Amino acid sequence: MKRLPYFLVCLFVLFQVYAQERPIEIVVEEIPNRLAFYAVNENDQAFDVKLTITGTNFRQSRATPRFTRVPGLSKVHMKTIILMRGKKPSYTYDLEVNDSLSKRALRKPAEKIKIRPKKQIVVYVPKSCHSCDSLINPLNEGPYKFTFHKLEEQPGIAEQLNRSLGNSVVLDSLETPIVNLGGRLYTKIETYDQLIEALEKE
Repeated sequence: MKRLPYFLVCLFVLFQVYAQERPIEIVVEEIPNRLAFYAVNENDQAFDVKLTITGTNFRQSRATPRFTRVPGLSKVHMKTIILMRGKKPSYTYDLEVNDSLSKRALRKPAEKIKIRPKKQIVVYVPKSCHSCDSLINPLNEGPYKFTFHKLEEQPGIAEQLNRSLGNSVVLDSLETPIVNLGGRLYTKIETYDQLIEALEKE
């Protein structure tokens, strides 16, 4: 069996620690007379999560907190507390996160989420674009947040693009989308795979 050089082992361990410093975020949503706590997982991998809430001026279930499975790229409801009328709740919570998944973990409905990509994704759709659906549809189904604009409906944006491209392209004649990745414009990205490849490049 081949052994990795010592510095690569250290780098791998450091990367794992850094990547999992905050693997789960707790989001609190207000509903009438209640606060709902959700675990948000912006990682590809699943985690088992246990949330324990303590404090005053609210009521909660007396059941012992249990680990709950939070799949990758998802949001899962963990707990709801009932507020006492006329009193401001004071609470703290303790969060335990395991990447060693247990068969005993609770399974709850998980809502798929989208995350911010390394670079902002903006897709501009020209009037004559015939390949835009092959990019927009996978983006809608994929994990990344993005925005898109139909240039036919937004002449101001079209004018800005013309200036950015040095008026070297006739936008109405383009049959491919214009993609902005982190401020850089691409006119030859037609598929989702091509976009992801460009997104991953430094």
